[in-house]
Amino acid sequence: MKMGIEELDKGICTITYRLFVAVKVVIRVIFVLLNNVYCIPTYCVWMLMLLPLRKLYPPLYWKMEGLFFHWLLAMVTMWSWTAGYDLVEVGDDIRVCLDDRTLVVVNHQSTSDVPMLMANFNARRNVLPNIMWIMDWIFKLTNFGIVSIIHQDFFILSGKKQRDKGVKELRAHLRESYIPRKRKLMVLFPEGGFLRKRRETSQKYAMKNNLPVLNYVTLPRLGAFHAIIDELTPLPVTKYGSGKEETNTYEDSALVSLLTEDKSADKLSWVLDITIAYPGGVPLDLPTIIMGYRRACKTYLCYRLYPASQVPRDHETMTKWLFDRWAEKERMLETFYQTGEFPYQMYCSSEKPLGPQLVHQDFLRFFILHVFFIASSCAHYWIFVQLWSLI
Repeated sequence: MKMGIEELDKGICTITYRLFVAVKVVIRVIFVLLNNVYCIPTYCVWMLMLLPLRKLYPPLYWKMEGLFFHWLLAMVTMWSWTAGYDLVEVGDDIRVCLDDRTLVVVNHQSTSDVPMLMANFNARRNVLPNIMWIMDWIFKLTNFGIVSIIHQDFFILSGKKQRDKGVKELRAHLRESYIPRKRKLMVLFPEGGFLRKRRETSQKYAMKNNLPVLNYVTLPRLGAFHAIIDELTPLPVTKYGSGKEETNTYEDSALVSLLTEDKSADKLSWVLDITIAYPGGVPLDLPTIIMGYRRACKTYLCYRLYPASQVPRDHETMTKWLFDRWAEKERMLETFYQTGEFPYQMYCSSEKPLGPQLVHQDFLRFFILHVFFIASSCAHYWIFVQLWSLI
């Protein structure tokens, strides 16, 4: 009898919990839909109203656009933060590169990678307004596509037939948009697709070409990386692959010269390698972030920072350099999934890398931004009604 009562209590608790999760999912989905309705159109209307400024004084226009862009990405950050999906960062101190031109290369596992990076950069000043994302062209068709078009992110074509064309367009975009807009960080996913979709193809290619067979990452594609380095790194480089590889610490002479040279030149100063690791090797995804049905968890970001002058300019050795970074990611992720800890001390560039620390968000700022977007939407609607009545 007692056993039956206990089983009944457990059943009631399970039903209650599932009901709670279902209600939470419905509320979050409604909220995210409304959030898109009063944020994205408002951003577009503000950019339309400021359009004359783009002709009269472009630097001010792009500064304002970057500010609005940051505020929009803060809304996306709030989705994951309110669901309890926190970020923990380890490795090199990236504060030294955030004000310089920096190429960010990241392993790609799921649709949550971009929101996680947005949440990370949202916690830092003046990063998101001056960032450029390189993403698959399919994202142009999403609700956020119009925002990325206005912000002048780059949509790269996928597939072998389109690859050369996409690389040429990327080179032109760097010269015509990234440099003139004075953007700083540029985010690239060299793998060109999600882990679950590319792993089998990557492993077959690796076995065929005597390359490392990877399980937790896939071999990076090279076209976009080569193009960016070629266009933005006209610097002498250190030799790599000779068997006497130079260590990359913050005291290197190459780094000292980078910090003291003229920053007005259109040069890439850093390559920031970020390794994303989800708990248990099970990635979040965008639907999970929106609905929040998965239990709260921590996603790890491991930073490794390299002066751009240490990336080889010869394409063959440049390819080896990038493949070596991905082989190191594989070993780091394998250790993390087995032990729950990143072996960042073994792979990071600085002599004293930072230990695990939580990325903190600002609730008050989220609240103020919501008030701003809602008030702006109401004001824009009122103006539209008044203009329509005159017509």
